[in-house]
Amino acid sequence: MNKEYILEGKLSIEAAIKAKSRRISKIYIDKDKDSRRVREFEKWLGRKGLKIKKVDEATIDEMTKGKTHGGIIAIAGEKNFVSLEKLIKGKENPFIVMLDGIEDPYNFGYAVRSLYLAGADGVVVNPRNWMEATSIVAKASAGTTELMPMAVAEDIFDAAEFFKSKGLDIAATSNKNSISLYEADFKKAMFLLIGGEKRGITRSFLEKADTIINIPYGRSEKISLAATSATSVLAFEMMRQRKYL
Repeated sequence: MNKEYILEGKLSIEAAIKAKSRRISKIYIDKDKDSRRVREFEKWLGRKGLKIKKVDEATIDEMTKGKTHGGIIAIAGEKNFVSLEKLIKGKENPFIVMLDGIEDPYNFGYAVRSLYLAGADGVVVNPRNWMEATSIVAKASAGTTELMPMAVAEDIFDAAEFFKSKGLDIAATSNKNSISLYEADFKKAMFLLIGGEKRGITRSFLEKADTIINIPYGRSEKISLAATSATSVLAFEMMRQRKYL
């Protein structure tokens, strides 16, 4: 039997429907919500052929973990992941990122939001079951985890080997034997591994990387950026180079 998950809030639900990232079986809306925004969303759902059930706020609260749903939730199926091949299919100069070691679902959602808004072509994740935290991840990412093409790789080395065989530069983040992100060439096709601040990236992977990138700091303290902040800095430098240089 297929598992079902809760999507909370208009942004997450709308993104899932637009991206066709998962099956939506039921949508519940607080019967006391009657704003113009909600009415327009209901009309949009009707045009998509999706049925709505009006319920009281307490019913929605019982089905969710928080109070940030805005009176709108959906019962959804599992997310549709794509293959590594499909992430780069038809892309002339793909920029693919693998997030490894980001344990907190909120941080994972924030990181994907930055990558999506900066224009990354896809995200690779490890087999950890992020779907158990679907509502948190989707909400934290403002729905971008539904819009972003995502693939699962059992092993970071296998993913790197695949993308290298397709002509992508294999890059990773580290302070050792590295170049500044402002010296790195983000305009070429790239597979970038970003590690969490706790575990970082293994030496064996760094030894196989074509490019190792560091983020220069304005002070000399030996403190690492949070993985979400590092992801944002790297993603938007990629965007700057590709769009404005």
